[in-house]
Amino acid sequence: MDTAPWLVVGLGNPGARYAGHRHNVGAMVVDELARQASATLRAHKAGQAWAAEVRLGTGAGGLPGSRAVLARPSTYMNLSGGPVAGLAKFYKVPVDRVVVVHDELDIEPGQVRLKQGGGEGGHNGLRSVSQSLGTRDYLRVRLGIGRPPGRQDPADYVLSDFPSRDREETDLLVGDGADAVLDLTGLGLVAAQQRWHSR
Repeated sequence: MDTAPWLVVGLGNPGARYAGHRHNVGAMVVDELARQASATLRAHKAGQAWAAEVRLGTGAGGLPGSRAVLARPSTYMNLSGGPVAGLAKFYKVPVDRVVVVHDELDIEPGQVRLKQGGGEGGHNGLRSVSQSLGTRDYLRVRLGIGRPPGRQDPADYVLSDFPSRDREETDLLVGDGADAVLDLTGLGLVAAQQRWHSR
């Protein structure tokens, strides 16, 4: 059903106190895609999300790119699934066109990986999305933040800001995440994986 838009959801926690946290890098990517599309995310009538309808990037021959809905849940991370399922239903988006962008402890900092389906790896946002969609077979853009140093608790690590000294690396990760979404929606999963996983 190629007439359906893509639904690209960036996971994170709402509010200024969480904005710079590692756990919010998925939301940062969606904000970057909205910026590139000159769009503003607004409260959506389907509930509990900020969203914008856009054209992603540029398609073949310089034509407008894929139709998409960019979204950030306005709930806390562990309740992300309700907003994702609500938007998918509202826009009639099949699960194979749902793209969830999220932080990933088990990937080296700065690396981007793409996959469809699989487990949640202890990520509460993904667990909520899987439960609400009734499947794990949605697409994921996984943004590497690495494991915490020493004995730091992973929960404390993801709920802390990217260090200011790593600002450039953070901006690169967000930019790469946005580019990976464009490749995924424009080229398909296999071609996008080949591009990003060979880096």
